[in-house]
Amino acid sequence: MDAPLLFPALGTTAALLLADDGLLDTARGILEAEIDAIDRACSRFRPDSELTVLNQAGGRPAAVSTRFLEALQVALRAARVTDGLVDPTVGSAVRRIGYDRDFATIDRNGPPLLVSVRRIPGWQKIEVDVRRSVVRVPAGVELDFGATAKALCVDRAVEAIARATRTSVLVSLGGDLAVAGPPDAQAWSVLVTDDHATSPEGAGQHIRISSGGLATSGTTVRRWMRGDLAMHHVIDPSTGLPARELWRTVSVTAASCVDANIASTAALVMGAGAPAWLEGRELPARLVTVDGTVTCVAGWPADPAQLQTEATPTEHASC
Repeated sequence: MDAPLLFPALGTTAALLLADDGLLDTARGILEAEIDAIDRACSRFRPDSELTVLNQAGGRPAAVSTRFLEALQVALRAARVTDGLVDPTVGSAVRRIGYDRDFATIDRNGPPLLVSVRRIPGWQKIEVDVRRSVVRVPAGVELDFGATAKALCVDRAVEAIARATRTSVLVSLGGDLAVAGPPDAQAWSVLVTDDHATSPEGAGQHIRISSGGLATSGTTVRRWMRGDLAMHHVIDPSTGLPARELWRTVSVTAASCVDANIASTAALVMGAGAPAWLEGRELPARLVTVDGTVTCVAGWPADPAQLQTEATPTEHASC
């Protein structure tokens, strides 16, 4: 990306690019307000967040805000469209494997854990009264919006900034991004790579994006050891354990950051069937195996004017 404004947010890094730098303060204010709202609603690590309060309600119905209700509906839609591969009831599973606090404070080399294969409760157990804005989570079920809430924040922020500034804008949270602006919006240069903190000269693939969203899900950054067992944060709902690692990263472009993030997370969990699944949904994607082999599907890169690629010597391209 071209000299973005960077600042810490939601346990990762927020990045903001605007075609008119004179409106940057306005744009940053909007982005920070959206980040604060999603954090208050959906954080697993804030004792006062709506998600924490609901998870601790012991099965009692609770009134929720409009923002939380929107985030919950997005998470439930993710579960529906992926046949449960991306499920918001993974909260207790993520906590059991050691991701029970902000990632920056997690011990990367902890003692062995005694964990068992256990299917997660399932999104169908969540009761939602949209008219009254009331939600009930059964006792013992914990929600986690990690696959969708950050992307929802990106989509909301980029649209609000584009409306307020009437110029081209890119917003990224941890490398999951969306762009918006006028019909002739400029294309932004982005490095697609394993770690969003990689320098622009690092290994990966350079693309240009002028609309919609792009998300990368992976197992290489949020990773820790418990005894001799490597853990990561992407849960397979059928086992309640970290998904088997065929792909180390999956990057997807879609109409929104939410849709891209849903698809990239589902593909990680799906494993070998992911390329055909993405192809069938016409979602351009770049999948990288643990040994660095790259597979591109559904037209990634399709149009040189939109997706400009550069192969790197550390990867084996099959695009």
